[in-house]
Amino acid sequence: MFTGLVEAIGSIERVERRSNGSRISVRTSLPRVRIGDSICVQGACLTIAAKRGKMLQFDVSRETLACTTGLDRPGAVNLERSLRVGDPLGGHLVSGHVDGVGKVVSFEPIGESVLLRLDVPKELRRFVVRKGSLCVDGVSLTVNRAGRGNAEINLIPHTLKVTTLSRLAPGAKVNLEIDLVARYVQARESGSHA
Repeated sequence: MFTGLVEAIGSIERVERRSNGSRISVRTSLPRVRIGDSICVQGACLTIAAKRGKMLQFDVSRETLACTTGLDRPGAVNLERSLRVGDPLGGHLVSGHVDGVGKVVSFEPIGESVLLRLDVPKELRRFVVRKGSLCVDGVSLTVNRAGRGNAEINLIPHTLKVTTLSRLAPGAKVNLEIDLVARYVQARESGSHA
C-alpha cells in the first residue's frame, strides 16, 4: 500500500524489451531501498529486481504495460516506497494498481497553482466524485469538480515542485487509480463482488 505522497522523482534511463514485458532501469536518490521492495513508479506498484548504486531495475509485465502509460520509454517518474506499519497516512490509500489511462484536457495556470482538467475513461467515471480522491501518476489528489467525463483538480505549488505533474500538457496521458473506498462503496451498493 502507498499514500500517493511522492518521495522522489526518478528517471527511466533504459527500457530493455523482453518476451514477457520489459525491464526498466530507473535512476533515483530514493533512500533505504533493497531488492524485493515494492515501489510505486508513476502510479504502478513494481518490485525492485536489481539495484546498482542509484540505479534500480524493475520487471514490468505485458499486463502492466497494457494498462499504463509512461513505463515503456525513458522519462521522469514519480516514486514512493510502500507504507510500513505505523507510517503516517498523509494522502489516501493507494494500491499501485492502475485502473485506467486518462488524458489531459487542459493545464491552466491560475496564480501560482494550476487547474488540471482530465478526461476520465468511461468505466471509471462513476468512481470520481467532488471532494473525493484520485491518484494521478502516483500522486494523491482531491477532485474539485467531476462530471461529463472530466475531473478538475487544483495543483498547488508544492505538488508541482515535487512531482512530475508540472510537466503535463494538453493531450498527455496519465495513469489513474480510483479511490479504494469509492470502489468498495460502489461494489457494495451495486451488489457486485468484483
